[in-house]
Amino acid sequence: MPNSFEAYAHLASQAARTGWYAVIARMTRRRVAQLSEGARAYRPSRPTPRDMDLFRAALTLQRGDAENVRRGIYPAMDDEESLLKHIEALRQMFADLPASTERRLAGRAEEAAALPEAEGLPGYYARNFHYQTDGYLSADSARLYDIQVDTLFIGASGAMRRQTLPAIAAYVRGKDQRKLSMLDVACGTGRFLAQAAQAFPAMPMTGIDLSAAYVETARDYLADRRNIKVVQGNAESLPVPDASQDIVTSIYLYHELPGEVRRAVTKEVLRALKPGGIYVLVDSLQWGDVPDYDGLLEAFPVRFHEPYYEHYLGDDLTALFSTCGFEPVETSLAFLSKVVVGRKPV
Repeated sequence: MPNSFEAYAHLASQAARTGWYAVIARMTRRRVAQLSEGARAYRPSRPTPRDMDLFRAALTLQRGDAENVRRGIYPAMDDEESLLKHIEALRQMFADLPASTERRLAGRAEEAAALPEAEGLPGYYARNFHYQTDGYLSADSARLYDIQVDTLFIGASGAMRRQTLPAIAAYVRGKDQRKLSMLDVACGTGRFLAQAAQAFPAMPMTGIDLSAAYVETARDYLADRRNIKVVQGNAESLPVPDASQDIVTSIYLYHELPGEVRRAVTKEVLRALKPGGIYVLVDSLQWGDVPDYDGLLEAFPVRFHEPYYEHYLGDDLTALFSTCGFEPVETSLAFLSKVVVGRKPV
């Protein structure tokens, strides 16, 4: 049943959030510029949007997000835990900026490989993505991750993640949620699982991540969700039986995988899905999706250590899904993200 009041309140909250994070992003850039004084800044050759263009595009996404709330596809959601936790996360992020900036200027992006937590992990993973301290391998990194992502996406990361939910809602419609199962691959700190659980509270869900620290953080964050379990594991060898999942999701994983691993993970997802099950992928835009944004995509792997991003930008995801055995369902854009849905043939 349409709920216009809830939708308007949700839109107002999300718009205010983007305004606040736009301020944080500007403060962050200013601080990084101070720490990088004398270093030559990278200037992309492709078109780059202005801050106001990005702000307007984020609001467009949030209007669509609010429309989904109005239509009852999912409830209004609060993307912040609490004001005190938000302020502490901001403090920690700004405290870490000198180290991450110095690491970027020095080109040191593989310090994480020397950490004890890196033992037994794939070489492509044990590195300092985004030049952040400890890569994805420590509890300190997990505490910083969400505030860093929201600053990068000016507060719109929650809304972009939620664009996974309409495809799931369409699949779930008319079915008993209790008899379905969903797997979130590379679940990180568990933010998307929390959103999915609000939308589908009776559906059993499993999150898997390669980082033990992020798994523990997700377990703490989702402790009150009895329908969710989080386990450590590799997306190349998912710890689930064949044809055991109705829905598999993956958010912001593919651009951090080498091309051959991207394909291995896609085939592994196909193995895990039941016939007729769906795979919903959310990741970065690619070349030409929004031509005016291509300069942002060009600069991203330079400013943030992302060694596989350039290959990802030219990787045809629809063809990748098809080659690995999926039937295409739909592809759509959501601000700085792309949503690709595939179905396992019956």
